[in-house]
Amino acid sequence: MFQNLVKTTGLMAVAVVCCIGTSAIAQTAPPAVTAGASDIKRTILQKFDVPGSNYETVIALVEIVPNGVIGKHTHFGVDSGVLQSGEIVLNAVGMPELALKAGESWQIPPNTVHWGKVGASGAKIVNTYVVEKGKPLATPAP
Repeated sequence: MFQNLVKTTGLMAVAVVCCIGTSAIAQTAPPAVTAGASDIKRTILQKFDVPGSNYETVIALVEIVPNGVIGKHTHFGVDSGVLQSGEIVLNAVGMPELALKAGESWQIPPNTVHWGKVGASGAKIVNTYVVEKGKPLATPAP
């Protein structure tokens, strides 16, 4: 059910971007916290509170340059994504390596150190983060 929700949320976010345009609804967040931060552009599409909690949902379009590196980092909540185009290899402490192609999705538990690398054509991802309010979206990890 969660993966269906992620896929539906991702498709809705892409539809909104296509219909309205990113300049009308999106604001650019600070660069992703990674070793190759200049390789990554994160555009916040939508933010909303999770009712009855100290969490918020952040939906972002993440674009990574060809052969880009995603440095080790964590999130103060769940990180889930749907790869829209390209290929990506994701690694996370305590989890098997994931080699993903367009249309595939994943979920990283809260506070789990993870990192990755994209393929020769770069990658576009719709990420959904459910994170603690008032904390940074991403935090570098050693």
